[in-house]
Amino acid sequence: MDILSDTLEVLRTGRSMVTRTDAHAPWALKFQPVSGAGFHVVVEGRCHVLAPHGRPLALGPGDIVFLRRGSGHTLCDAPGRDPVDFVPERVDRSSPIGQVTVDGPGPRTVLVCGAYAIDVDRPHPLFSDLPELIHLPAVPGRHPVLRSAVDQLCAEFHAPQPGSDAVVTALVDLLLMYILRSWYSALPKEPARGWVAALTDPVVAPALKAIHDDPGHPWTVESLGARAGLSRAAFARRFASVVGEPPLAYLTNWRMATAARLLRRSQTPLSAIAQHTGYTSEFAFAKAFKRHFGSAPGAYRKQVETVDGEPRGDNGR
Repeated sequence: MDILSDTLEVLRTGRSMVTRTDAHAPWALKFQPVSGAGFHVVVEGRCHVLAPHGRPLALGPGDIVFLRRGSGHTLCDAPGRDPVDFVPERVDRSSPIGQVTVDGPGPRTVLVCGAYAIDVDRPHPLFSDLPELIHLPAVPGRHPVLRSAVDQLCAEFHAPQPGSDAVVTALVDLLLMYILRSWYSALPKEPARGWVAALTDPVVAPALKAIHDDPGHPWTVESLGARAGLSRAAFARRFASVVGEPPLAYLTNWRMATAARLLRRSQTPLSAIAQHTGYTSEFAFAKAFKRHFGSAPGAYRKQVETVDGEPRGDNGR
């Protein structure tokens, strides 16, 4: 698995939630913060998004808004409306795609709204590099792969067919990858900084690949730097400059993210998880995990085992 796909897979904590919002003006929905990343796609009509400490942002058909931390915000047909709370428990979940309807006499707006279950409490550089809100307008010829996915999503909502629920769920998961690709492709190429820039950096990329391929290996700054032919000091400076944190800090954080994923998705024994993530004993692993997450591995597993509702495999991957 490539590093970007691997990272998204490990950071994901559960299934994406998808809701079709069908609103007729006048309307305004206030979305509370969620633990994860949120998004909205305008399928039909127009609306505005009001984010905290920001000016109203007008959205048109095909536009996408992505909120990296699921920040609280309001969607409305026009600024100045008194919002009502969007209550997830009131969403019709009789199918995998939830349904919310707001009646009114005015123009209609249809949106795909949803949330990606991602661990944002201990953010990976992939997400910490992002702004709080990303707006990807529907500009012809720009981000063609993302636009194709949005067009397919809109087509499924305009004309549902057998299997539409499964198609929409898959497309929503793909959107996350396409949104990230589109945002990063639009950034200035120089200076090349940030985690995604590191994926193509001739010095840092081999070290990242080594860490992701084998997080349990007893990596040192010297051994990682040797992959790029640099001294310990030169490699450490380059890695920290591009990624934003020292190499061993990244290694530790990735080991902990990998361990958390295994605890959430599998019944792998703690001793095996310890070995897989580079710890010489279950005790050493438990101590490091508790320091990082605030709870022991066994307690963490019990806390999350009924939250995401996904079946567990033998190894969680």
